[in-house]
Amino acid sequence: MPSQTPRPSPPLRRPALVRLLSGLAAAVLAAVLLTPAPAAAAIGSEIRYVTITSHDGTEIKAKVITPTGVEGPHPLLVMPSAWATPHLLYVGAGARLAQESGYQVVTYSSRGFWDSGGAIEVAGPEDRADASAVIDWALENTDSDPERIGMAGISYGGGISLLTAAEDDRIKAVASLSGWADLRESLYPNETVDVQSAELLLGAAALTGRKGETLQNVERAYRRGDIQPALDMAPDRSAATKVDRLNANGTAVMMAHGWNDGMFPVGHITDFYGELTGPKRLMIAPGDHATQEIFGAAGLPDEIWAGVGDWFDHHLKGEDNGVDTADPVMVKPNNGRGTWTSYPDWESVTGGEQTFYLGEPSTDWARWQNSGAMGADPDTGWDYRVRTGIGTTAESGTVMLSGALQQFFDVPTGVLLPTVDRYRAGVWTSPAYPDGARVAGTPEATFTFTPTASTQSVFVYLYAIDAGGRGALLSHAPYTLRDASPGAPVTVTTELSPVVWDVPAGHRLSVVVDTRDLRYDSKSTIGNRVTVSSPEAEPTRVTIPFS
Repeated sequence: MPSQTPRPSPPLRRPALVRLLSGLAAAVLAAVLLTPAPAAAAIGSEIRYVTITSHDGTEIKAKVITPTGVEGPHPLLVMPSAWATPHLLYVGAGARLAQESGYQVVTYSSRGFWDSGGAIEVAGPEDRADASAVIDWALENTDSDPERIGMAGISYGGGISLLTAAEDDRIKAVASLSGWADLRESLYPNETVDVQSAELLLGAAALTGRKGETLQNVERAYRRGDIQPALDMAPDRSAATKVDRLNANGTAVMMAHGWNDGMFPVGHITDFYGELTGPKRLMIAPGDHATQEIFGAAGLPDEIWAGVGDWFDHHLKGEDNGVDTADPVMVKPNNGRGTWTSYPDWESVTGGEQTFYLGEPSTDWARWQNSGAMGADPDTGWDYRVRTGIGTTAESGTVMLSGALQQFFDVPTGVLLPTVDRYRAGVWTSPAYPDGARVAGTPEATFTFTPTASTQSVFVYLYAIDAGGRGALLSHAPYTLRDASPGAPVTVTTELSPVVWDVPAGHRLSVVVDTRDLRYDSKSTIGNRVTVSSPEAEPTRVTIPFS
């Protein structure tokens, strides 16, 4: 049976880049100046700004946070900065870890960003060598224990931490927060370019760093509509391709992620977690990219960073704090401000599944409850043609903003179902759930599409709908048909993003399929059509996981 433990809710944050950096700097300063060390332990910390010469002579700028009032050698934590952020990002968290637990912490600006030298290499070999060089420097210049080394980071820093741990077996434990495991799946889900994420990453790099040759080549090709250089660089920069080395090293891996992470969708994280065989922990809660962990990084109270501290305390300090006996998968529902529920593995989050077969949709907007049936039996032999190239009111939201609204205010990405244009979308609704239900796990959809062009995009949305037709987005998936034969049907089965969502009593589930979403580079153009059908061999259906 799952166990439930109440946890405090995280504080609010603002998603805009400039406001985020200024607010973070103020929070870091307040945390460093105002947070006292525990009186009983009489431990403090001192902070130094240093230059570390990396493997190739590049100067890496770092903050070195050393515990005072406690004898060494100290367990060492190395923290690479997130994309477009400096070493200041973790000073607050580093000071707390030094003062409260006696860690030697080195937090540094990743290569090519802010005050560090070199150019941005997108977590390439140079970045991993930098991390190992920082470890070398710390072992030579601080009282650090070479047998107790960990790495942690948010986003870019989390990805670099995982990749470095696969190559440097001195690293015993890792905490990757809002990181990635498979770069291709993150930026090119189902062969669909995530435009908002790409533009945000490229824009932030231009503002705060110096792009290396690899990133410049990727950007030039991307501007021409060529994604292949990005795909070519992805395998070497993906921990998913190095999971065997992590397992061989016995690295203890903790990952935390937001359900609505628009930059690195959570689905590939749950897949990667399942491949790990060593000590591991997974925490998933409401939030967008890095919005869960940003204030904890500044040293403010935070349940994710509390979990990070427990993780390192057990695996680097040997503390018997229950990390090794507690269920390692912890999830919070993405709505309703619920509590944590823990499970022995990701698969146990789902208690059962229900398959809904989809009937022929209707163009009747007024009768939205039955404009397309979701039933228990296959419904085959129908065809429904959709006009492409113009979006509907069904959307996946805005990267960074939508997930933050869900996390802090319980405001979902919404839709008014009667307003969805039935000539540009297929819409299906389920019977109402009189007692409510908890959707828990990874939904899956099977559709047969007949395109009128060789390249067309479709978008699948799953909503919970109230009695008035107002909907909250639970999950979605993009899918782009490439090199298709116009007029020839193609059957597609795709997973939607994993979710835990409490459907209120009396609400229905709804599935919407259209051909345009502002988050993605849609290849469906005006003037074309795509036909949705349900052949007898592969009935159109969705499978919903429940707890």
